[in-house]
Amino acid sequence: MTTLDAGAQDREAAATPTIIGAPGEPRAHVVLRSAEFRRGREESWRELEDLVQRVEKRGIRSVSADELQKMPLLYRSALSSLSVARSIALDRNLLRYLEGLSLRAYLVVYGPRTSLSAGLGQFFQRGFPAAVRKVGWHILISFAALAIGVIAGYLIVNSDEEWFNAIVPDDLSGGRGPTVTAEELRRTELFAPWPGFKDAFIVFANYLFRHNSMVAILSFGLGFMAGVPTLLLMVYQGLILGAFIAIHARRGLFVDFLGWLSIHGVTELGAFVLCGAAGLLVAEKILFPGRYTRLESLAIHGRQAAAIVGGSVAMLFIAGIIEGGFRQLVGVTSWRFAFAAVTAVLWMLYFMSGRKDEQHGLPV
Repeated sequence: MTTLDAGAQDREAAATPTIIGAPGEPRAHVVLRSAEFRRGREESWRELEDLVQRVEKRGIRSVSADELQKMPLLYRSALSSLSVARSIALDRNLLRYLEGLSLRAYLVVYGPRTSLSAGLGQFFQRGFPAAVRKVGWHILISFAALAIGVIAGYLIVNSDEEWFNAIVPDDLSGGRGPTVTAEELRRTELFAPWPGFKDAFIVFANYLFRHNSMVAILSFGLGFMAGVPTLLLMVYQGLILGAFIAIHARRGLFVDFLGWLSIHGVTELGAFVLCGAAGLLVAEKILFPGRYTRLESLAIHGRQAAAIVGGSVAMLFIAGIIEGGFRQLVGVTSWRFAFAAVTAVLWMLYFMSGRKDEQHGLPV
């Protein structure tokens, strides 16, 4: 904490002369020393410092109602002292003390009153759903790009399975490809035994979250390039999914694979689509800024896009937990479809929450 160094101030007591007098009038030179300036003011600074220190250590409830009312007055008085001290070029120690005190007091008087947990709660309760509801047609375009990729990938691999290796990267194929048999897919993928808590929830779920988050954030970031790379990435993700569907469908596992995919796919693919929509929102505001400049338009709508991405990353965390840990615990295809349906309904209700407040003009 910065404190007044009286000895140092006395050594630097001489101030730059201040010229007082209106234009055309005789001008008087007044020399004001730091010690003289502090006299009559330092008591209020100390009182403000004590209140700020108590709030910083023990919270706003550590001060009484009277002290709370007095704090803004003391803060404005300190600001006034700082302004005068700067104008008459008092010593640097005093200036640093007043600057530090004013900054700390500002954060106490005007800073946010909510904790981090309360802020996050408000974001997920209202901020994220409200941001998603404002990008309806962006979501449709993002979903259409993904669907086009799924259809194309299915048709290509269904006609010639050798295309699978050209579309799907080795680190994602996991040994699945043209040579895999239906029995291997059932035993090692679709109905594989639960690997245990550590491998399921820590190792595999962590890998899925990191990989999926990277792809989702990339689809958002590419929106700065007019949105074309965002759409291409969404199509490519669809190609990979379509290739997997074709491999399983050709082995009579179409329904089982969709059930295996849907249990986590509702959340995971939904997050991908939302990140793509956020990238398209950024692209739109760069290409068509309206009455604002491009930077102004990006600053206004960038927070909305960032909110969508932040919420989508949280969705991917949930999807990673479901895919890594719970998917193999639900070993019946019909139950997996039921789980996916419940998940879809819950997400729909979540994103529709707060809509009535918007219709009545209430802040969300």
